[in-house]
Amino acid sequence: MENSNSKSIGLKIALGILLALFLGTGFYTSKLYNEKKENEASLTKEKEEVMADLNSMLTKYDVAINENEVANQSLVEAKERIQGLMDSLKISQNSVNSLWRYKKKFLALQEEMDVLLTENDKLKLENELLATSLDSTNVQLAERAVFTDSLLVQNTQLSEVVENAAVLQTTGLKGFGVIERSSGKLIPTERAKRSDKIRICYTVAKNTLVGAGDKELYVQVLDPKNNVLGANEQIQFDETVLNYSLISKFNYENRNLNICEFVAPNEDFEKGRYVVNVFNEKELVSSSEFTLK
Repeated sequence: MENSNSKSIGLKIALGILLALFLGTGFYTSKLYNEKKENEASLTKEKEEVMADLNSMLTKYDVAINENEVANQSLVEAKERIQGLMDSLKISQNSVNSLWRYKKKFLALQEEMDVLLTENDKLKLENELLATSLDSTNVQLAERAVFTDSLLVQNTQLSEVVENAAVLQTTGLKGFGVIERSSGKLIPTERAKRSDKIRICYTVAKNTLVGAGDKELYVQVLDPKNNVLGANEQIQFDETVLNYSLISKFNYENRNLNICEFVAPNEDFEKGRYVVNVFNEKELVSSSEFTLK
């Protein structure tokens, strides 16, 4: 009977110990879980704070870079380092060691930013002082140059007058269809179907400002469909491209010179209005028109 009571008491004590251990383990596990959650929340908050500080630094660099007409390479490179750190921080794991490394990098970048922005402000001030000095110098130079500019304008205007006058001009430009006999005789005609060629005649006017020698003018003949007849080749003068029918070459001797040229049809001549233009390089010097029926 006593053995039975002793066993019962021992069993109750063992069960009590097990229950106490179970409750203790549960309490400790719950405490560890809560601490883990609190640590994760704290790390997340600190990570967001570091990210916000980096974003603020990025904004300051943007302002400093935009204030300069020429990009400061040091500022651009520093901004790229901050952007790289932000990209890395976004995908990093939330751990004390990881966050501490990022904080150290952030502090180093912040020190670098303070130095770079101070240097940038100093450079801006120096540029402003230099610009003020240059403005003052430019004003003085402008005042001294007023008389010189006036003379230059007069000389330029005179040079332009002489240059414009020293150009070959043509008069009496006309074009018409001709029938060409086997004997070489030419008979003018207004009939498109009977025309073998188009004859273009004009007079190069005397101009003592133009030096004597070999010269050339470009003749352009346009049919009723605005096609360029004849050679229809191109030549470029600066940015101007000219399509011409033929090049009229002659020896100029500072006196009136009568010139006639011929343009053969690419196919049969069509009825309608024809236009003849004569160019001295890219400048149109005369124009006329005629009709073939």
